Amino acid sequence: MAEENGKREYLTKQKYDELVQELKNLKNVKRKEVAEDLDYARGLGDLSENAEYHEARLEQANIEDRIAKLEAILKDSIVVEDRHGDRAMIGSTVTVEKDNGTKKTFMIVGSAESNISQGKISNRSPMGQ
Repeated sequence: MAEENGKREYLTKQKYDELVQELKNLKNVKRKEVAEDLDYARGLGDLSENAEYHEARLEQANIEDRIAKLEAILKDSIVVEDRHGDRAMIGSTVTVEKDNGTKKTFMIVGSAESNISQGKISNRSPMGQ
């Protein structure tokens, strides 16, 4: 998952910490909440026609899927620090000037963290490369 076509995923320290917190919340809070929802739904009777039970099972599957995805990303990721210097690389902040003189600043990040509205572009994007 974090490795796509043999390439490892790069994360800033901030994004890595954010994903660790999300994983902790899913494991310690959300799992318990959905387990309680399942217990409640089981108490309502016939499971074959119990919408609450089916909804809780779907939520449980989504949570477990996200946990597996986060664990894979965190296990296979490389944490990069902010970088400054003459070469642009993951962790670098770069300013691009268009022909008309307008400037835009971007930070080069791994694809899991890219968000153009926040000025973060993937190292795998054409501009990031």
